[in-house]
Amino acid sequence: MRGRTPPLTDRLAALREAVDVAGDRLELPELGEARALLAKAGAREALGDATVVALAGATGSGKSTLFNALSGAEVSTPGVRRPTTGVAHATVWGEPQDRLLDWLQVPRRHRHAPERALDGLVLLDLPDHDSVKQEHRLEVDRLVQLVDVLVWVLDPEKYADAAVHERYLLPLAGHAGVLLVVLNQVDRLDAAAARACLTDLRTLLDREGLADTPLVAVSARTGAGVGELRAELARRVSARRAATDRLTADVRGTAGALSGHCAAGLPARPGAGGGVGRAEHDQLTGALADAAGVPAVVSAVERSVRRSGTATTGWPVVRWVRRLRPDPLERLHLGRGEGETVGRTSLPTAGAVQRAGVTRAVRAAREAAGDGLPQAWRDELRRTVEVSEEQLADRLDRAVGSTDLGSPRTPLWQRGVGALQWLLTLVALAGALWLLALVALGFFQLDDVVPLPRVEGIPLPTLLLVGGLLAGVLLALVVRPLVGLRARRRARRVEQRLYAAVDAVAQEEVLAPMAEVREDHDRFCAAVTRAMAPSSSRTAPRPAAQEDLGAPHSARARRGPLHRGRSTR
Repeated sequence: MRGRTPPLTDRLAALREAVDVAGDRLELPELGEARALLAKAGAREALGDATVVALAGATGSGKSTLFNALSGAEVSTPGVRRPTTGVAHATVWGEPQDRLLDWLQVPRRHRHAPERALDGLVLLDLPDHDSVKQEHRLEVDRLVQLVDVLVWVLDPEKYADAAVHERYLLPLAGHAGVLLVVLNQVDRLDAAAARACLTDLRTLLDREGLADTPLVAVSARTGAGVGELRAELARRVSARRAATDRLTADVRGTAGALSGHCAAGLPARPGAGGGVGRAEHDQLTGALADAAGVPAVVSAVERSVRRSGTATTGWPVVRWVRRLRPDPLERLHLGRGEGETVGRTSLPTAGAVQRAGVTRAVRAAREAAGDGLPQAWRDELRRTVEVSEEQLADRLDRAVGSTDLGSPRTPLWQRGVGALQWLLTLVALAGALWLLALVALGFFQLDDVVPLPRVEGIPLPTLLLVGGLLAGVLLALVVRPLVGLRARRRARRVEQRLYAAVDAVAQEEVLAPMAEVREDHDRFCAAVTRAMAPSSSRTAPRPAAQEDLGAPHSARARRGPLHRGRSTR
């Protein structure tokens, strides 16, 4: 089932969306052409539904004579000297079209007598496209872009001129429905030569993608075929669709040019990664974590927890020595409690190796995100990521500094071990004091006054001193692996939190901008596709070539169209 052809308003809206999406990202000459077309469409819509038809051709093709024959008056003066037509002339059928002609910047105007079949026609005679004056050629190029229907007037001698076909007709392959080709001066040929010329020209047009373009044979001098040409113009005027059809063809052509910046058959890659695979994602996160100093923070957390645990559970006699060493986390100015943040950490800046790793990881992610995209969008990916990289260092430092590194509270079991250590220390201290007391009594020869208890033959004070000391040391040695285990577990939890924080920065600063570029590409291409959707075919039957258009002609004229081929002036 054939889909509905979108109206011109939908095509223009789609083209405007494509321009808006790509306007802030891409620098393409096609975007300038699209903006000019949108401006033209807005202006043309406000100027009514008159049909602007332009006669264009080379010097000597007889377009001015044909223009006068259609106008019914000597409006444009034909001549042989080059250039002949210097400015565009206009003949208007029906109501005056001054605003429209002002917009077209056509100064010379002629009002035709009322004629119902052609009411609303504005016929222009353009300067010669091959004029020796550049301003004339520029004027032709300007008006060719603005008129609704273009009638290209050719003559039997130069109908295959490469300058005409390659510069004008070939680029209008998408405008076949708003183009007419007229073979003028067929009165110079006999019937057989005229048919041969028409057949050859038809073949050329079909080969150039203009199979739907009508081809009319006329003689402006004798009037042969002019009636058929007027009938074709009357058909287009009465349809009141020439301006819409021309703008539709322009939109489709412009959208077709923009479609060259769309990836063909690009698979959808949803998600914030924007086409970046897991391997590139992990590589990017790891490189950013190294550059942010995550390994140093994890090591500092482990050493800090080990230091705190050892200080709590270690032998109280030497515990104070460890307190002389600064806390590794405090030296880095890192947050210790939940929700605590810092303005700036004291982590060392990334070295050359870390920066190179980030560059490689970002490049790998960018290449993965740009896989299959046209060059313009890959360039935009590169520009976007370069802007994001400038903010990475500060964002990473803030992310690391604001990460919750866990509670600094001492676990209950460590407090219990610490209390036990103090108890053993007190036992050893009691034994030491008891021994000192015994030494003092022995000095005064009073050692027999106080009995000395023994356990298995060992004096109790000695047992208390040695047992307390040995038990404290042994307890510290037994507990140390448990302290280390807790430190490593805490470090692993902190490492996971830090990697999550770094990954969030990678998503926001690198992967999300990449995903936005890719999403904009998809939106751009979807809009371009809507703008260039095929139009339903409304091609009219081609006017039949006249059989009795011939007149006596020279052998040179007969041989020229059939044997010369394209001239390369």
